[in-house]
Amino acid sequence: MSPSVVVLTGGVGGAKLALGFYDLVPKGRLSLIVNTGDDFEHLGLRICPDLDTALYTLSGRANPELGWGRANESWGFMKALAELGGENWFRLGDGDLALHVLRTQRLAAGERLSAVTAAFVRALGVRAALYPMSDDAVATMVASDDGELGFQDYFVRRCCEPRVRGLSFHGAERARLGGGAKAALAAPELAAIVIAPSNPYLSIDPILAVPGVRAALVAARAPVIAVTPIIAGKAVKGPTAKIMAELGLEPSPLAVARHYEGLIDGFVLDARDAALEARFSVPVWATDTLMTSLEDKQRVARAVLDFAARLAGGGR
Repeated sequence: MSPSVVVLTGGVGGAKLALGFYDLVPKGRLSLIVNTGDDFEHLGLRICPDLDTALYTLSGRANPELGWGRANESWGFMKALAELGGENWFRLGDGDLALHVLRTQRLAAGERLSAVTAAFVRALGVRAALYPMSDDAVATMVASDDGELGFQDYFVRRCCEPRVRGLSFHGAERARLGGGAKAALAAPELAAIVIAPSNPYLSIDPILAVPGVRAALVAARAPVIAVTPIIAGKAVKGPTAKIMAELGLEPSPLAVARHYEGLIDGFVLDARDAALEARFSVPVWATDTLMTSLEDKQRVARAVLDFAARLAGGGR
């Protein structure tokens, strides 16, 4: 059987790397375990931003200008909503709205989020598995100078402006890792488990908070490799560096690697930070990790696979 790859992911950065793996890994052998701590109820609809970003990216429907939502989108719904005095701080495009309505309808009828997501994967012709980190609700909460904020309140409505004092994941202790995700992490043909260059605190920590995930990474026979979300002290996209500084951490790939200590077997470092290599406690692979084109994404994914093969063979 062909080797398989599992990617823990959330946000745009994670979806970029997932797309890099998409054509390199044999059909049906790529699995994404996706953060759902960002999910929330809005206008009566269940919104799952990270799942949708992954779905649209792998199906070739992602909006290249925004990095989220569907390409060639129209905004008639938002315009009408604003005219009626409705909440328009969270933008929902007309095409995107169809997915949220259908998901909400199917969840209300008793289907699990994993089953609904699998149906969308099939409908859009995606040749990979997308697993929500849990079918149970988990909510990322931000402790800030302005009090406790729901993730979307902090991230979208407040544009990440409040100072972060801490993060918690409500419901995580009761959540269960889905059967598909559990099987993917334990697959005997697994070549690598990859922690994507997503925000470690907002996108990856909610996944790690689900009981069983950390244990599965520790027990995995395949190498677990994290890819840096920080290049030369800055995040490529999003508030990673800002949050790290506010939590009293140096915005550096070394701090990210230490955050994953005990879980990872290797770390992919950007070549601009190669001077830090000797300070890591795990093997490091330095390469250009900036991903703008599809070729860039595939290049980084290929480097991760080469690194995993070297680690599996006992090399550094």
